[in-house]
Amino acid sequence: MEIHPAIAPLSYLLGTWRGQGEGGFPTINSFHYGEELHFSHSGKPFLAYSQKTWKLSSGEPMHAETGYWRPKPDGSIEVVIAQSTGLVEVQKGTYTAEDKTIKLKSELVGNASKVKEISRVFKLVNGDLSYVVQMSTNLTSLQKHLKAVLRKH
Repeated sequence: MEIHPAIAPLSYLLGTWRGQGEGGFPTINSFHYGEELHFSHSGKPFLAYSQKTWKLSSGEPMHAETGYWRPKPDGSIEVVIAQSTGLVEVQKGTYTAEDKTIKLKSELVGNASKVKEISRVFKLVNGDLSYVVQMSTNLTSLQKHLKAVLRKH
């Protein structure tokens, strides 16, 4: 299928990425996880996105989310994500095709009693996709929650 011109700057994301990450937050114990991200397209001006994580020790599922990424020609991007916990995110941000960086910040975090803001930064470095997720709650300021490095499969 031909790639829509709107998603061409982010076409490097297409496919399946796997790797490991680590998480933590002041209100929880730190942890490590396995992760798989999948980006696909239908020929329309958006990327479909799905993500799942599991415990490294047992393979037991941990978290999952799905959504859509809509890049605009001016370098802005809109992302909607539905998490398996019932939380939903509407994020806006920017992407830079040259250095393959995507920066997102929540405009809306819905159905969340404690989470107030989420930011995500993705960067492609030496063929690996890395990201950092920051989060704030009603008790904490914006701080690192998750980070991972993934390789395309």
